[in-house]
Amino acid sequence: SLKDAGPEQLTQIANWKNSCDSAVKWMRSPKTVSITNEKALNSAQSDWAPVPYGSGLLFTSDRTAGGAGKAGGSRPFLKFDGSRMPDRDTYGWSGNGYLRIYQRQGEGGGIVPFAMRTGSDYHVGSPTFSADEREMYFTLTRIPKNMDRVKGAPSTINIEIYSSRREGDTWSEPEAFRYNSVQEWSVGDPFLSSDGKTLFFVSNKPGGKGGTDIYFCERTGDGKWGEATNLSAVNSAGNERSPVVHDGYLYFSTDSGIGMGGLDIHRAKMGRGGPSGIENLGYPINSPQDDFAFRPTGRLEGYFASNRDGGLGQDDIYSFIERERLKLLVQGRVFNRETNMPLPDAVVTLGRADGTPVMVQTDGEGRFRFDLDENSDYQLLAERTNFRSDRASITTKGLKSAAPIEQSLYLTPIVIDRPIRIENIYYDFDKSNIRKDAAVELDKLVAIMKENPTIWIELGSHTDSRGNDQYNQWLSQRRANSAVQYIIDRGIEKSRITARGYGESVPVNRCTNGVKCSEADHQLNRRTEFRIVKQ
Repeated sequence: SLKDAGPEQLTQIANWKNSCDSAVKWMRSPKTVSITNEKALNSAQSDWAPVPYGSGLLFTSDRTAGGAGKAGGSRPFLKFDGSRMPDRDTYGWSGNGYLRIYQRQGEGGGIVPFAMRTGSDYHVGSPTFSADEREMYFTLTRIPKNMDRVKGAPSTINIEIYSSRREGDTWSEPEAFRYNSVQEWSVGDPFLSSDGKTLFFVSNKPGGKGGTDIYFCERTGDGKWGEATNLSAVNSAGNERSPVVHDGYLYFSTDSGIGMGGLDIHRAKMGRGGPSGIENLGYPINSPQDDFAFRPTGRLEGYFASNRDGGLGQDDIYSFIERERLKLLVQGRVFNRETNMPLPDAVVTLGRADGTPVMVQTDGEGRFRFDLDENSDYQLLAERTNFRSDRASITTKGLKSAAPIEQSLYLTPIVIDRPIRIENIYYDFDKSNIRKDAAVELDKLVAIMKENPTIWIELGSHTDSRGNDQYNQWLSQRRANSAVQYIIDRGIEKSRITARGYGESVPVNRCTNGVKCSEADHQLNRRTEFRIVKQ
């Protein structure tokens, strides 16, 4: 309870509360950034640490040599707190292969392993280069001969930093970094400044603020590295990772303080007195998951890695472009379909086929807005707890005006056990197979269930009163079973939908046995309905 919480717990609780408030604010006013999943680079495993190299790109991955394979159970993002090494092919923490450095040769080129010497059968990753690309620092996991062992196996494996120099097309044998201490702590995530005089890195060595801290050291006149200095202005009791300096700013990730969740990317202005003015890069650069390995390639563009929802694998590489001037936008409001009143705090998602979805939360009047790119197609999806979602398609193709696109979305309240009629579900006489016209309507129900993954429904089929009562019951059950099977065959979990035939037992009008009615009145009773029974 709060009454029994200590100072550190109260601080953490306050951070969580402030993080929720900040995340809502950031999502309501997202940065003008377009984010794209670099699908040509990513695999079913973990892909991260993008680094420009030559005319291409290097990155770190635990994919198989062919680039394919099944995703493992956990992420292999280089672990600083030690782990056991089970064998030379599979990393026990993730179940995948070990991390290796891969190279994309030019824009749109093929992906091949990066040719270098490592002297290790285990992890190699997160490289950094001098400006002339002749000096490289990277993170490495190895098992030394004098490693402390328990029952013959290594007790703890710490990661280290090594360097190599390029002579022609060949990289030299790796040299150990001054602050490696494989028996005691880890060092990793190296970044070499553009002038080659400063090396930033991350370590969990004693004397830090907690978790992994960012350190730096300066190159001395003899080419050696000087004393390691804790970059205390940005470090915290949590974990700081993947430092990069670009255009006067230090970019890094941390899981401490106020953020979206997991590791968030931050930046701080670099000055003579050290970094200052730390700021969270906000949404959509950051997400509720881990966002890290930020690598600007220009003033308004670059790459980063994330395990956010919607990716191809565990960690994926994303590119970003920040728009200097907005040209097009969509704006609108979300309403309650039954009351026509605006709905605050609904989540609206903007997605496109070749981009990463962006979400905002509606304000107190149900308003939302998104910036758009030219010549693009988009999908809008509105969602809110206890409501059925709504979607709309919009496009900027052919637009000759910068006037905002206006689009309203309407959410239907979920009422448990209230029947909802599915229109135009017809069957051939005495048949239960799904006709093409009925399939169109059932596809709409499939879409509803996919967009509302927490609802469970009962699908009911009804007949009119003509004919034998028992036969009508049997026929309606067959028809309901057929409709439900159609829905299951399109990817809906069997447990979420139940078929029930009502025969003629639940008429919507007076047309029961023995009552003369028009064909139109009988047709009203020949219906298919669904009702939400659980959410």
